[in-house]
Amino acid sequence: GIRCCSRKNGYLQEWSSEWSSSYIGPHSLGTPHRPATSSTLDLAAQLEQHQHPPIPPTFTSSYTMATIDPFDAALDLLRRLPPNSTKQNLQGIISLRPELEEDLLSSVDVALTSKRCAKSGRDFLCCDYNRDGSSYRSPWSNEFQPPLEDEGDAIDLIPGGRVRRMEEALNAGFDVYRELYYEGGVSSAYLWALDEGFAGVVLFKKTADARGGGKGGWDSIHVLEVNEAATKRSAHYKLTSTVILDLGLQTSSVDNLELAGNLTRQTEQDMPLQGLRDAEIEQSHVVNIGRTVEDMETRMRNLLQEVYFGKAKDVVGDLRSIQPLSEAEKDRAAHRDVIDKMGVR
Repeated sequence: GIRCCSRKNGYLQEWSSEWSSSYIGPHSLGTPHRPATSSTLDLAAQLEQHQHPPIPPTFTSSYTMATIDPFDAALDLLRRLPPNSTKQNLQGIISLRPELEEDLLSSVDVALTSKRCAKSGRDFLCCDYNRDGSSYRSPWSNEFQPPLEDEGDAIDLIPGGRVRRMEEALNAGFDVYRELYYEGGVSSAYLWALDEGFAGVVLFKKTADARGGGKGGWDSIHVLEVNEAATKRSAHYKLTSTVILDLGLQTSSVDNLELAGNLTRQTEQDMPLQGLRDAEIEQSHVVNIGRTVEDMETRMRNLLQEVYFGKAKDVVGDLRSIQPLSEAEKDRAAHRDVIDKMGVR
């Protein structure tokens, strides 16, 4: 959900409004995951006993110890914890229940991290789809950093042929898109072959400059699956997009403000493929993917701005008044005076 916090004189005031989002994602196309190391002791009681967080006494719950699945309990717990602490809490849950690692890492989206490609000198984004152990594949050089110990694994994990050519074209195209739309940040695209068609992920990350005590981070994750028709004249595109937003303000003149959350949307559509040669079909895939991702990003940005920020603004406006209390009291007194005079007449 979207959560706002105000801290003043040691007391925490908190209010929230629900985002229609879910930590349960479609990320079943990723590479194997590796253990996390951090722990969160506060989550121990919840996960070990397979219980949901306490439910207010005005509600009743049909959950019992025997019916709650540990994976569902972990997801429910993550939904109730601060969205900007998802990564730390996820690592804590995995350290407590290692058998949930693969399912959780493929279902929970966290803020992206970046590395610099040693060969090209360009930054790239890291996720589970370009990772093997502690190594990440750069889309610019198509090499793992640090290099994998087993060269046989590298052959299986590094794309080649048409998939690699489309990956290079997507990275070049989205690099221009990123500069035009985000005016900075980092973007990366990764593709891998499937038995029928191919799949991939497109990533964007933009961090706002810390000016005037403010902070901000935008992470968008677009997971796609493409299935070509037997005639090679069209393809079915399935796109699942998640935006992770984290904004904050920390100054001495006003209370601290935290605004964080994520939003997930999905779309499917059939799109035509132009040309008959392989190079033309590959270029058509690149254009279709670029258009689909751009349309989804525009839709989600507008949704965040018009719906969720508008709702948060209304909540804050109801809780706090910019007008001093003395002036508000004068206005109420003048209003009562007018009403009284109208009653006398």
